[in-house]
Amino acid sequence: MSILSMTKTLVKSILHGPYTVQYPIKHKEKFERTRGKIEITIEDCIYCSMCQRRCPTGAIKVDKANASWSIERLQCIQCSYCTEVCPKKCLRMDHQYTEPSFGKVKDEYSNARVSDHPENH
Repeated sequence: MSILSMTKTLVKSILHGPYTVQYPIKHKEKFERTRGKIEITIEDCIYCSMCQRRCPTGAIKVDKANASWSIERLQCIQCSYCTEVCPKKCLRMDHQYTEPSFGKVKDEYSNARVSDHPENH
């Protein structure tokens, strides 16, 4: 009897096809409440470091002297704590994911200029 149920399950699995999406080749549908990546409106930032202190993984670095803000994308766990404590509400959760990478991805923002610096370690 068990061989019949196993065969039935096997046939079902073969006919159904894959249950997962082959990301990044195919992009998965994004839902309204999807947590993606942190984005900043740097022009509104006052460099108070509240987000840096609240980040549980230390992914965010704020340098008030140089008016710069950076985030290690693959270190961020998308907990959204930084967006909750930001007094100027310049941080928000975007519904896009960080692209897969073999190295670290650090995004740096300063003086309304954005630059991406992938660092391979």
